[in-house]
Amino acid sequence: MKKSFIPLVTLIAITLAAIVTLLQQYEVISLSTQALAAVRWSGTAVLLVYGLQKRSLTTWILISMVVGAQIGYDFPSFATNLNVLSKVFLKLIKTIIAPLIFATLVVGIAGHANLKQIGSMGWKALLYFEVVTTIALFIGLAAINISKAGEGIDMTGIAETEEIQAPAKQTWADIILHIFPENIAKSVAEGQVLQIVVFSVIFAIGLAMVTEKKRKPMIDFCESLSETMFKFTNIIMYFAPVGVGAAIAYTVGHMGFGILVNLFQLLATLYVALLAFVLLVLLPIALIARVPIVRFLKAISGPVSIAFATTSSEAALPRAMEEMEKLGVPRRIVAFVMPTGYSFNLDGTTLYLALAAVFVAQAAGIDLSWEQQLLMVFTLMLTSKGVAGVPRASLVILLGTVASFNLPVWPLFAILGIDELMDMARTSINVTGNCLATAVVARWEGEFHPEKEVGLVETTNPELESLLPKKESEKAELV
Repeated sequence: MKKSFIPLVTLIAITLAAIVTLLQQYEVISLSTQALAAVRWSGTAVLLVYGLQKRSLTTWILISMVVGAQIGYDFPSFATNLNVLSKVFLKLIKTIIAPLIFATLVVGIAGHANLKQIGSMGWKALLYFEVVTTIALFIGLAAINISKAGEGIDMTGIAETEEIQAPAKQTWADIILHIFPENIAKSVAEGQVLQIVVFSVIFAIGLAMVTEKKRKPMIDFCESLSETMFKFTNIIMYFAPVGVGAAIAYTVGHMGFGILVNLFQLLATLYVALLAFVLLVLLPIALIARVPIVRFLKAISGPVSIAFATTSSEAALPRAMEEMEKLGVPRRIVAFVMPTGYSFNLDGTTLYLALAAVFVAQAAGIDLSWEQQLLMVFTLMLTSKGVAGVPRASLVILLGTVASFNLPVWPLFAILGIDELMDMARTSINVTGNCLATAVVARWEGEFHPEKEVGLVETTNPELESLLPKKESEKAELV
């Protein structure tokens, strides 16, 4: 069979298997259990052939979800024994949380200790980042509370095998005291994400106040640590198909195919929420800043398509910087705002994190009060910084936050099965938001000139110069 026909054959086979299963479910047709299983496994076999040809981690995560669902439905008793594999994956992910948060926050804050040199542009950019990402979080929170995508999941069997407890009722005094660590080693051991964040922020501020000679070794260490933990994440993700497949098999074995309907509702909720964010937040901001909409959309079309395809914001960074400079944003503003925004202005990711965290609580049948949801939003607002460069790094942040609020983790494995579809959308919004931020800050500084190119404006800061796009002769390598 020609490789070019494999995707089409795979799509047809899976579609037919799904249609036959639905017709049987609603008693439109009547097939024996063996015949129905044969149809489903035939479609799965074609999917496996496609996976062997594709050899992509994302593809195999999706395939493992399908295979796991089949095993859980046809062999529920065997699927129960696979739960240990999903727990191994979970434990490996948990080891990443504390060092990754610490390293990314320290680099993100102390690494920009030259904000004083940059002047008013620095605080304007950071203020804009925090306001917009906070609005994104609240839109995600509102969307999931309206759609209630996680409600209605049959939890028969899950409650018997995994302890599910609602977060204890707390007073405002308890909440405030819980934010601050008394022993950072204890906070790390217990997975108290917010306490790790507070320690990291104060540590970074202190580090930014020391001399360059003493600050540089620690920043270099944290940069190395963050890069290592991202690679650590990539290594663990190779085990993801096994962990996700085992978790889906276990979940479907207890609850049937019903959870897949909830996952589709979650996916639809995210896309609608992101569209609302663009229309209700980014578009008005662009109009207020007098950004030429048509030219702006044309400029970001290339970077956004790269981000959508690769699910990594950093893959689109060189092209995005080049296009915004062509649009009329001064080079020195592009060189500062764009890289900084990749740590502090993750609009799509923060919206997704708020939405997914509440979905986990809804799936477990836990009713979170508005106070608890607001605290969760505050936690996510801090922990979501610095994860733009690595696909699925948001899983680590989400897992840490969920564990801090004593929520179950089994819904996260189901979410991971469709994470690629959600990641493409939220990463595209991340890039769009950062491109718009450069234009807004330039307008705020009175230096946005969309009527002419400013690519010849030079910067005297060598650190910023290293972040700039290549010269005209080297552009072909970036495209």
